[in-house]
Amino acid sequence: MKPLYAAALTLALGACAAGPGDLPNASDVTLPQAFTFADNASAEADVADLLPDDPAFDALARSALARSPTLGAALARIDIARAGAARAGAERMPAIGYDAGLGAARTNPDQFGADLPPGAAFDTERVSYSANLTARWDADLFGALRASERAAEARLDAASADAAAVRLALVSEIGGAVIDWRTLAAREAALAADLESAAAIARLAGVRENAGIAPGADRIRAQAQAAASRSRIAALASERARIIGRLVALTALPADDIRAALAVDAEQSALSPAPAALPSTLLIARPDIVAASYRLMAADAEVAVAAAHRFPRLNLSAGIGLLAFALGDIFDADSVIGNAAAGIAGPLLDFGRIEAAIDAAEGQTLQAFQQYRDAVFTALGDAESAYALIAATDAQAAAAREEAALAARAATLAETRYRAGLDNFLSALEARRAADASGDRAAAARGRAQRARLLLWQALGGSALD
Repeated sequence: MKPLYAAALTLALGACAAGPGDLPNASDVTLPQAFTFADNASAEADVADLLPDDPAFDALARSALARSPTLGAALARIDIARAGAARAGAERMPAIGYDAGLGAARTNPDQFGADLPPGAAFDTERVSYSANLTARWDADLFGALRASERAAEARLDAASADAAAVRLALVSEIGGAVIDWRTLAAREAALAADLESAAAIARLAGVRENAGIAPGADRIRAQAQAAASRSRIAALASERARIIGRLVALTALPADDIRAALAVDAEQSALSPAPAALPSTLLIARPDIVAASYRLMAADAEVAVAAAHRFPRLNLSAGIGLLAFALGDIFDADSVIGNAAAGIAGPLLDFGRIEAAIDAAEGQTLQAFQQYRDAVFTALGDAESAYALIAATDAQAAAAREEAALAARAATLAETRYRAGLDNFLSALEARRAADASGDRAAAARGRAQRARLLLWQALGGSALD
């Protein structure tokens, strides 16, 4: 037996000496020093200022955070992960249990043969009564249970970060829907002004037609321009329906409540400047990156769990109880029984099972590392594009405002000249058509500029609602 024990000890010590290979961690990801497209960012600006300053947004966002099924499911996943962490922690503690029993047995004396010693007798019927307390404990000498608990706690933190990411996306989507709703209102106002101007030209053309100083085609062209404006206004209704439907899904509110919230007027505030930020802040501000980092930590801990299976395990157990064969004797001193045991067990020859488990755990860690890198560079790309988009949409909005102002002035001058008989109808109508299109474009361009700010808010990790 001694050679067998020596071989087992040698293998156990060899397993202790070996371990998993070097694995990457979050610090292996290199970040740039600054955002390339954040040249115009303001150090005084705040990320929270990127959110819409709109009472409808505030009301709908807060309702969604309290009622959203998507966020509710994410919070439920936190509870599941918390239970898993509690279970992993409890595995490190002793397990104490109890049992009680009542047994009856009847024995055939012939089973012992006929050659019993003289005077030997035994009960052929026996009733036993028992009650026991038992305890067992895994000493966790090589940290398998501790590593499993670390993995479960990291998964709990990842679930919390996932819920924060859902919250961020939810608020961002609601903000985008409210911006789109206000943009539609601005576009409708511009189109309504266009319709009024087109109708005025049509009336003037009709007067001139009745006076015999203008052909009937002028009136028809003006009426067609007015009909085009009415068509564009009618088309906005389908976009409003889409926005309401999306907000119903996001907020879990009925459509009437959403319409009531959106009916509250909001003043048009100035576009906020882009706030300055460093790429390194994304590592703690972006919940998707935080979740990926915790998953990487959990995967790394699972490697330690797999590696610990190479080592011996020490189990301690004990029990104390009562055993009597008559109910009245159960509390006698002779009825007290007990046991204690210690056992050690470990792998001797597993033909590569543990190595395969370690390889699988290392592969999952490598996968988690790549997922972490993907989250980091996705966040960097989101922030870079959002900074660039703000600059581009601001320039576009400024140009569109200038175009609308100049086109409106040109249309007014052309109409004045037409009324005075100094210009023809086609020049006035073309000027009005250009002015009509420019007002709609200016409203849409401002909406895109507001949307770009919301994208930057989400890309930088957001901020808490006041």
